[in-house]
Amino acid sequence: METESRHLSVYIGRPTGEVYAFAADPANLPRWAPGLGGPVVRIDDNWFVETPEGRVRVTFAPENEYGVLDHEVLTPSGETVYVPLRAIASGTGCEVVFTLRRSPGMTDAEFERDAALVNGDLALLKKVLEDA
Repeated sequence: METESRHLSVYIGRPTGEVYAFAADPANLPRWAPGLGGPVVRIDDNWFVETPEGRVRVTFAPENEYGVLDHEVLTPSGETVYVPLRAIASGTGCEVVFTLRRSPGMTDAEFERDAALVNGDLALLKKVLEDA
């Protein structure tokens, strides 16, 4: 099934390795992506986030040197949502690129709302890291 995607990005004036290390740590999610929910807890090797819909499991890509921060979110309904996310070197800083995908049946208004939420999260990620 084809789906519409939109690439949302922000430039962060910090080294890519620092941005990657911060964003790859699920414990930091409430600091830069509060819309996902909170608190974040680790149980064995799994990370969980409490959301208004219930507990979700978040699984990030294995640690890598390429800035790949892709992750999967297993929702309370059992649906797995794949989230492409990258930290890409750009001069002395980096660009963080989030690929937002339109879910089947999602209205234009819902897609725009999600884009605004992601842009807000990216702006907060920039603020948290640049103010550090």
